[in-house]
Amino acid sequence: MKIGCPTEIKPQEFRVGLTPNAAYELIVHGHEVVVQAGAGTGSGFPDVDYVAAGAVVLASAQEVFEQADMIVKVKEPQAGERKMLRKGQVLFTYLHLAPDPDQTRDLLASGCTAIAYETVTDDRGGLPLLSPMSEVAGRLAPQVGAWTLQKANGGRGVLMGGVPGVGPARVVVIGGGVVGTHAAKIAAGMGADVTVLDRSLPRLKYLDDVFGGQFKNRYSTAGATLELVREADMVIGAVLIPGAAAPKLISRAQLSEMKPGAAIVDVAIDQGGCFETSRATTHADPIYEVDGIMHYCVANMPGAVARTSTIALGNATLPFMLALADKGWRKACEDDPHLLNGLNVHAGQLTYFAVGKALGIDVLSPGLALKV
Repeated sequence: MKIGCPTEIKPQEFRVGLTPNAAYELIVHGHEVVVQAGAGTGSGFPDVDYVAAGAVVLASAQEVFEQADMIVKVKEPQAGERKMLRKGQVLFTYLHLAPDPDQTRDLLASGCTAIAYETVTDDRGGLPLLSPMSEVAGRLAPQVGAWTLQKANGGRGVLMGGVPGVGPARVVVIGGGVVGTHAAKIAAGMGADVTVLDRSLPRLKYLDDVFGGQFKNRYSTAGATLELVREADMVIGAVLIPGAAAPKLISRAQLSEMKPGAAIVDVAIDQGGCFETSRATTHADPIYEVDGIMHYCVANMPGAVARTSTIALGNATLPFMLALADKGWRKACEDDPHLLNGLNVHAGQLTYFAVGKALGIDVLSPGLALKV
């Protein structure tokens, strides 16, 4: 199989879908690798590293898309990239289709087979290809939230850890999964007063057993959420429903209950965001204000620490990438039901039920898609 890796073109996206080590691994397995010139530069991987691994460096994305049987990326294909996809070609990347009808329509029209990192599962009920970026985004959230809280950026001017005689920032993390846990750990490490909200009692018990001395937790009800949000200096949205649009947890009306200059960090913005007032922003222009509340809603947060993110993501994706290349996508998905859960689009059909529900599109069962 010929695997292609184009340069990411989403604004301020510096990650790359294929590291030189991953390229070498694929080549050792008998495959060909083509990489667009400069694809790895933002992550600290120059073209010479790919050449040394045995890959061929091509001048343009068009050449990569034309030659490759499988396209490996990080972010969802942008409009221009979607036009280069073709019937029978495999796309392996993050997609986040539920809040993105335009991308969904274009992928269906292309006839490609699109496998989404964020819906691949494992035998523990986890999301192994989303987890590393969730860890990065969770750890980044208090850091960017602290920056947003600075007065020069429109925030309340509150220091996360306070100083002797002055209390720390109050941070509320909504969601106690991978993102929320890492966000709470870092915020607490910065000296903030942190509370995590979640609806799973087993998860709350786990957080209490493991982190009880570092941060607090509460069962998430509408009343408890509003109570805590009213007093918060920072609210981190970390709720995920795999493949589906994120639930709206704070309405615009509730913003008036918050302290002026408080910061909202919406880590779920890739799935549409979990605050009613959220809209995707970029690293070039990351924050905006609504009703006195500062919003940080960058849709590719891990791109800010591109080298760490690229290596972490590559460690997770490589086994699946090898399976797809060695066996072909059908056999790989037949052999691994967790990889089959990543199938979102095939031959003009939507194959992921949560996306279909969100967008009102009929869905073909992934098992049936294997036979098409």
